[in-house]
Amino acid sequence: MLMASAISLGAMTGGALADGELNLYNWSNYFSPELLERYEKETGTRVTVDNYASEEDLLAKLQAGGGGYDVIFPGTTTLGVMVEKGMLAKIDVNQMENFKNLLPAFTTIAGDEDRTYSAPYMWGTTGFTYDPAMVPGGKLEDSWKAIFEPADELKGNIAMLNEMSDVWNAAAYYTGVSKCTEDPAEAQKILDVLMAQKPHVKLYSNDGTIDRMIAGEVAVHMQWNGAAHRVKAEKPNAVYVYPAEGTTFWTDVIAVPKDAPNLEEAKAFVNWMMSPEVAAAASNYTGYSNAVAGSGEFLKDDLKADPAVNTPAEYNDRLRAFENCSPASKDLREKVWTKLKS
Repeated sequence: MLMASAISLGAMTGGALADGELNLYNWSNYFSPELLERYEKETGTRVTVDNYASEEDLLAKLQAGGGGYDVIFPGTTTLGVMVEKGMLAKIDVNQMENFKNLLPAFTTIAGDEDRTYSAPYMWGTTGFTYDPAMVPGGKLEDSWKAIFEPADELKGNIAMLNEMSDVWNAAAYYTGVSKCTEDPAEAQKILDVLMAQKPHVKLYSNDGTIDRMIAGEVAVHMQWNGAAHRVKAEKPNAVYVYPAEGTTFWTDVIAVPKDAPNLEEAKAFVNWMMSPEVAAAASNYTGYSNAVAGSGEFLKDDLKADPAVNTPAEYNDRLRAFENCSPASKDLREKVWTKLKS
C-alpha cells in the first residue's frame, strides 16, 4: 500500500529510464504503486509521489508556491477554488485522445464545466462503516444519529474523517440545515452537534482509516466507500452505511498546477489515465468507481458485487451531489471547523 510520505518509483522498474520526470501530489494510499510502475516502464518517465493529509493541506501547499508538483488529485470543492484563483494549467482535457472514453455524466463538472482543467479520477460516497461485533446489539441504524448521538458503549470508539467539507455536510444533513447555509444560527446548530459528539470521538483522521478498522482500534469510522470496501476484504461482516438523512456523492479529479515543471509529461499522464484498462486498475486498487466507459470488463468481481461501491438502487435518493456554496457559507464552515478543532 502507498503509505510513505514520499515514494520514488524510478528504481522499481529495474531498467534504464529516459530523462522525463513526473511529480505527483496525492492522498496517501490512493494510487496503485504497480500502476505507476507500469507507467514508468511504458513511457520511461520517472515518477515521484508525495502525499498530503487533507485538501486544506493541498491548497495551502499550492498557494505557498506549488512544491514543484506536476499532477494533483483535488476534490470538486478544491478544484473550483483553484480554477477561480488561476492556480491550474489549462491542459484542454476535452481535446485529449482518451476524453472520448468518459461516461457522459463526467464530461463536465462544477467549476470546470467544459473540462479545460481536469479529468475525473475516482468517485464515491461518504458514509460510515461499523464492525457488528463491536457495537451494541450488533447493528446500527441507517442514520447519522448512530455517530452524532452514539450509545454510551461507543464513547471513544468512533473515528471521524479529518475533512472539513465531509464532516460539515454530514452534520448539516443530520440537523436538516442546508450545507450551503449563510445563516449563523444554522451554522451554530451544526457546531452544537459536532461539539456534543466530540467527547465520543477517538480521533479525526483521513490516514489509516482502513487499517484502523481492520485492527479493531475503533468500532465505527466515518469513511469513504472505497476504504469501506477494502475493510470488508479483511472483515467481511463490516457494514457500510448510507445514512438516510443524506450521503455525500463526490468526485475526485486529476489536474495540473499552473507552474508544473513537467507540463507535457503531466498532460500525457492525464490522457493515459482515461483509458479503460488503466482506469480499472486504479479502481481495483482504491476500491472506488471510475468514470471511464469500457472499464467494467477489467474490474475485479468483488468490486462489482460490493454494495459499498455499487450503490443499491433503493439508496439513490440518499445521495447528495456537490454544491458550489457562496463565500459567506464557506466562511461559516471554516469558522465552525476552527472552533471544533481548537
